[in-house]
Amino acid sequence: MELNFLEIFGTIVGLVYLWLEYRASIYLWIAGIVMPAIYIFVYYKAGLYADFGINIYYLIAAIYGWFFWMWGHRKKKGEQSADASADNKPQDLPIVYTPQKCYSPLFQVFIFTFIGIAWILIEYTDSNVPWLDSFTTALSIVGMWMLARKYIEQWFAWILVDIVCCGLYIYKDLYFTSALYGLYSIIAIFGYFKWKKLMSIQQ
Repeated sequence: MELNFLEIFGTIVGLVYLWLEYRASIYLWIAGIVMPAIYIFVYYKAGLYADFGINIYYLIAAIYGWFFWMWGHRKKKGEQSADASADNKPQDLPIVYTPQKCYSPLFQVFIFTFIGIAWILIEYTDSNVPWLDSFTTALSIVGMWMLARKYIEQWFAWILVDIVCCGLYIYKDLYFTSALYGLYSIIAIFGYFKWKKLMSIQQ
């Protein structure tokens, strides 16, 4: 009963998080701190150890994302120092495309974490879904960092993660969470186009 309550509450917080992410609101990071704190317990009880572990990472990444969106603003070449005061506004952090130089390191991080987490789950846990669990965990690590940097391609990572997680959580009888991720996969598509629109407005 306690687990179901936490799962339902986590689903509600997840919906709030999704809406704020869709709107590119800095306040998504508040929900981004609360949600993993809840799912740490949910995933541990369900035996999804990689997802349990990644929620610790999510807590740290949410703090990083909050500070980066607040103060990690990227300045364009030739921008005048007189505009610096405007850069202190949280909403001024621009949505940008992922730099080409980032793709190779991100792919390497994904492969390394995917194989490494799968090996840990197989060798040291009783997980019966080590490869799917490690796949979504590794891709989520990459996607969360891209979100913290406000790269628009982060949506592609989440679309794939959400689709896989939707099926995985049905298999694990986490039906509320599965419904949440099914909604995520749909909204993530709209989120990409929403961010594209926001990019054109900010320019």
